[in-house]
Amino acid sequence: MIFGALLLDALLGEPRRWHPLAGFGWLADRLESKLNRPHGSSRLRGLIALLLLVTPFVLLTALAEALSPIMGLIVLYLALGNRSLVEHAGQVISALKQGDLEASRRRVSRIVSRETGAMQPSDVACATIESVLENGSDAVFGALFWFLVAGAPGVVGYRLINTLDAMWGYRNSRFRAFGWAAARLDDLLNLAPARLTALTYALAGSFQLQDVRHAGTAGANAGQQALRCWSEQAPCWESPNAGPVMAAGAGALNIRLGGPAVYQGRTRRRPILGSGHEPNTDDIGRALRLLRNSLLLWLAVIAAGGWLIA
Repeated sequence: MIFGALLLDALLGEPRRWHPLAGFGWLADRLESKLNRPHGSSRLRGLIALLLLVTPFVLLTALAEALSPIMGLIVLYLALGNRSLVEHAGQVISALKQGDLEASRRRVSRIVSRETGAMQPSDVACATIESVLENGSDAVFGALFWFLVAGAPGVVGYRLINTLDAMWGYRNSRFRAFGWAAARLDDLLNLAPARLTALTYALAGSFQLQDVRHAGTAGANAGQQALRCWSEQAPCWESPNAGPVMAAGAGALNIRLGGPAVYQGRTRRRPILGSGHEPNTDDIGRALRLLRNSLLLWLAVIAAGGWLIA
C-alpha cells in the first residue's frame, strides 16, 4: 500500500479540486468562529473543537478500512504531499534562475507563513529549503510513520491534527489559548517521526557525495556534521520537532538556515541552524535530492522489514 500510494502521488499529485484537507480546513474555520471566544475557557473550547473535528473522521476511516482494505491506499495517497512539495520548490527554483525575484517571492509565499515581500534571493532559498525539510517531515515521513503504526485511521488523525496546528497553532492573542491543544498534540505526534526524519537526513547526507563535495565537505563528514548540528543547535529552536529536522538537514547540506524572519509585521530573531554557506538556488535542488534519497532509505527499510516479517 505504501509503494502504491507513493506511486499515485508521483503520477497524480494532490487533487486539484475537492481535496479532503481543504474541506476539513473549511469546517475547522467555521467551528473556530463559533467556539473561539476572547474570554472563558479557551483551552477547553479548543480541545472540544479538536475532538469534534478529528474523532468522527478517524472512526469513519477505521470503519471504511475494515470494510475495504483498499481504503488504506487511498487515504495514504491523499495524506502524502511529496510531489506537491517538489513542484512548489521547483517553481521557486525556476523563478530564481530566471532572475525574477518578485515571482520567486510570490511562489515561496505559498509554502511558508512568513512575509516574503522584502526577501532577497538568499532569503527565498533559505525559506524554500526550510519548507522542504520541515514539510518533508510532516507530509511525507510523518504520514508514513503513522500509517505503519496505526494504519489509515492513524494517518488520518495525524494529518488532521497537523492541519489544525497549521491553522490554530499561532502564538497570538486569537490562538494562543484556543490552539493550545492542537499545537501540543501535534508536537506529541511528531516526537518520533521528526527524530527519525532528522536521523534519515543525516544518513542520506553521507551518501550525497557529489553534492557535499560541491558544498565543500566530505560525504562521511556531512552525516557527522548533521548529527552535531542536531545535538547542539536543535534545543535552541522554538519548535521541539522542527529544530532537529532543520538542524540535521542544514548540517547534511552544509548550509546555514534560520536567522531573522518577518511574521505578521514583526521580525523574529531565530537562531542559526547548520553550518557552512548561505543557501542559494542550487541548494534548493540539493535539498530536494536529500528528501528523495531519504525517502528511498525509508522504502528500503520498509521493504526489508516486510520481507523479514513475511
